[in-house]
Amino acid sequence: MQPRLFNTLTRTVEPFEPMDGATVRMYTCGPTVHDYAHIGNFRAYVFEDLLRRVLKFHGWDVRQVMNLTDVDDKTIRKSRAAGLPLREYTARYTTAFFEDLDALRIERAEHYPAATAHVPDMIRLIERLIAGGYAYKSDDGSVYFRIERFPAYGRLARLDLSGLKPGARVAQDEYEKEHVGDFALWKAWDEADGDVAWDSPWGRGRPGWHIECSAMSMRYLGESFDIHTGGQDNIFPHHEDEIAQSEAATGRPLARFWLHCAHLIVEGRKMSKSLNNFFTLRDLLQRGWTGREVRYVLLGTHYRQSLNFTFDSLGAARAALRRLDEFRERLETVAAGASPGAAPEWAAGARAAFHDALADDLNISGALGVLFDLVRDGHRAMDANALAPAGAAAVLALLDEWDRVLAVLRPDGDGEEDGEAAVQELLRRREVARAARDWAEADRLRAEIAARGWIVQDTPQGPKLRRR
Repeated sequence: MQPRLFNTLTRTVEPFEPMDGATVRMYTCGPTVHDYAHIGNFRAYVFEDLLRRVLKFHGWDVRQVMNLTDVDDKTIRKSRAAGLPLREYTARYTTAFFEDLDALRIERAEHYPAATAHVPDMIRLIERLIAGGYAYKSDDGSVYFRIERFPAYGRLARLDLSGLKPGARVAQDEYEKEHVGDFALWKAWDEADGDVAWDSPWGRGRPGWHIECSAMSMRYLGESFDIHTGGQDNIFPHHEDEIAQSEAATGRPLARFWLHCAHLIVEGRKMSKSLNNFFTLRDLLQRGWTGREVRYVLLGTHYRQSLNFTFDSLGAARAALRRLDEFRERLETVAAGASPGAAPEWAAGARAAFHDALADDLNISGALGVLFDLVRDGHRAMDANALAPAGAAAVLALLDEWDRVLAVLRPDGDGEEDGEAAVQELLRRREVARAARDWAEADRLRAEIAARGWIVQDTPQGPKLRRR
């Protein structure tokens, strides 16, 4: 069944297929690396991981870009408070972010561009906007986008702009709807920026937050692509501003589909440090929960529904995963190493139902319902000695097929190999560290690769591996 996805732009569920019929080009808003990511952030990243896996499950290739915001108001303010250079400060949290992705079994995107590595792209985009009359330089050397020149402004967030004060300027990166106005594309340097600045045609300064994603998405995906995702809090101002500056420059739709996940709350309340209910993934791991259990909770509620994260839900996840592990162990005993044969009728029907549920706007509740119906039917068949070894092997193969989407059906450490695939993953992480200019982490990963018997050769075509 062709996937159907809810498009925030149209507020309708629409059939989806990639523009070229083969490769889905997808941009996902990544972390601002000023601190450890919290479980609300990872709710969005797990949703995007499910989307990526479902698209691949349908037979398409996926080219995903997730940005790393390593320069903005927060990163500058916190790095200066810590007394560290911006690069050194953000490298710590960039490394932590990728470690957290691994703990949650989130597949790596094809590209993780860091904002500081793409400032020339941003400058060129701003120049296009100024040349087209969509942007202007202020007296202090900052550059603003003139939203009254873009009549479609506000359509994604369904904003009422009738009371907009023309010429009002918003200098900060994040702001509320009542502060809508011309937003900063380039910020002139001031003392609060310290040594963080780049030369531009308008003087020393740095890019605004919103221009970063437009420039990097165009760099890696082209001026128009298939899907743009994020949390609901990104709709305004961030995604609204992305649309305006991108489409004003190119005259083309930035993305065909916009998908947003709802908020995460904790124990029925908004997550807040003042309420003592603010958790990073690391907080939960230190309490004895596993990344697999946290993923199961973040995965289990439909992405457009608010997720109430509780410790009871973590306990329920642990019990559900134990039940799945016991089912797999029982199947393995029955299969006794047999090759997969024809799947039992109840398993073949489950396969189609699982596929259809996920095609229905990522209906994860329906898909998990199918999974546990399969567990029930499988136990009944084994209780009645009605499942042959080849049939049990076929059900195990089905679980492995589904786990390419869910990534929770194998216990931690099961199926991992300390071979070439593992070394390739280390190489990928080294490239991420190099892109973030985290040279210490890149060197550490190179040493780990060497310890496994491989040598990294950096070539003009990219890094190559050869056995030592």
